[in-house]
Amino acid sequence: MTLDLYALCVDARQPERLAGFWAAMLGYQAVDDPYGGVLIGGDHGFRLRFQAEQAPKTAANLMHFDLTSTSIQDQEQTVAKALALGGRHLDIGQGDVDHVVLGDPEGNEFDVIEPGNGFLAGCGFIGALASDGSQAVGYFWAQALGWPLVWDENEETAIQSPSGGTKITWGGPPLDPRDGKPRISYDISGLDEPETRRLIALGATHLEDGPGWVRLTDPDGNPFRLLAGPH
Repeated sequence: MTLDLYALCVDARQPERLAGFWAAMLGYQAVDDPYGGVLIGGDHGFRLRFQAEQAPKTAANLMHFDLTSTSIQDQEQTVAKALALGGRHLDIGQGDVDHVVLGDPEGNEFDVIEPGNGFLAGCGFIGALASDGSQAVGYFWAQALGWPLVWDENEETAIQSPSGGTKITWGGPPLDPRDGKPRISYDISGLDEPETRRLIALGATHLEDGPGWVRLTDPDGNPFRLLAGPH
């Protein structure tokens, strides 16, 4: 059975509100979700599931979206739209840069990238899911999902679906601390015993079993769920 990146799962104090923000930003629609939560998706890119979590956000997320722009005006329009929907500017120490760092209504970071970024050319509006992670975890997810490596230099890695679209990138060391439960994680569909064993052989660690799912961690210790049922 082939594994599929079914959704990014996002902890939210107000799942419906946060889903509405991202649906408007990305042009997504509400989708029926057999696994619970509030799910949105579109014709391309990642589904997003928002699940209730009342614990406050206390640290920067270990992954964030890089949204692309076709022109300076387009970049400015994306920023203005995010602010009108309830987003805000963030200062994370980025200094004087050409991209714009924003937070959604619950403070989840994302970047609006300046036009002309060659690495994200052709990737669509969600150019990348930029992640803090090691080279080993990039190799792990390339093999787990069957996505080819499209970047592997200086311990920085990136993978992309064979059909194209959004890249997933990992910045290499030094890694940020992995303290507590991350607010954004992967839900992977395709659960069966051979796939679970294969992921463990690739470097995953088994954490727990639930009804129709298994929770594991990747080689960097990031938890993810392997789900049974349809893609």
